[in-house]
Amino acid sequence: MFKELEAGTVQVLTVDREVDFGYFLTNGEEDVLLHHSQVEGEIEIEDEVKVFLYHDKEVRLTATMNIPKVQIGSYAWTEVVDVNSGLGVFVDIGLMKDILVSADDLPIYEDLWPAPGDKLYMSLRGDKNGRLYGKLATENIIGQITRRASKEMLKATVQGRVYRLLKVGTFFLSEQGYRCFVHENERRQEPRLGEQVEGRVIDVKEDGTLNVSFLPLKQDKMGEDADIITGYMDSRGGAMPLWDKSLPEEIKDKLGLSKASFKRAMGKLMKEGRVYQEEGWTYYKK
Repeated sequence: MFKELEAGTVQVLTVDREVDFGYFLTNGEEDVLLHHSQVEGEIEIEDEVKVFLYHDKEVRLTATMNIPKVQIGSYAWTEVVDVNSGLGVFVDIGLMKDILVSADDLPIYEDLWPAPGDKLYMSLRGDKNGRLYGKLATENIIGQITRRASKEMLKATVQGRVYRLLKVGTFFLSEQGYRCFVHENERRQEPRLGEQVEGRVIDVKEDGTLNVSFLPLKQDKMGEDADIITGYMDSRGGAMPLWDKSLPEEIKDKLGLSKASFKRAMGKLMKEGRVYQEEGWTYYKK
């Protein structure tokens, strides 16, 4: 019984005949073209060849002996090569034609979409017309490739790729295969899906997953926050309408800092004798 020719699958077919531009392969009922450019090695009539099936740019079913790692039901990392606003992003899986990951499967806000060079862990899916699209890995799929982290990972630095974005935080898979979570309070800004990130481990959970922070250590962060404050003051001629008694919302709106971070950085600047406060304002000392 023959297996129906389906885009996104790997099949073993028989070389039926040669034409000027390639070979026609058959499963006994249907034919598909294997272009000369997609042949690896030498083949002859009646040989059985292993090929991957997909649609070319003219939406014709075609075959290649260059088997991609990403297939229907098979996952791998793919690189984003182009972004089309409103449509989605295109990834390179090793074919002559790039594969679309639809906007429907990407974050609502396009500034969180992957950029060229970012990578996505995905497989393929076909629509009712057999056209192939990228299919992002779910949490269950990610769970199948992760490993448990030991307590020795505490305070370690980890790098990896973002695979899931939620309002509460960012999920990424580390290069070592650890599942990592970054709470929204442990990041200054939300990274893109597929972006390469780096952070430090702040907790090793009982299930072997890691809690990670994108923020620097408190003493380093204090210096960075102080730079934010002085940068803002510089933009206003050396003064700002904020001081220790300002409301948290005012501080967050103008500087992007929490009140606690603001007060620590302000204490550092005052201790160094660089600023002083008066009637709701902060000024540089002359």
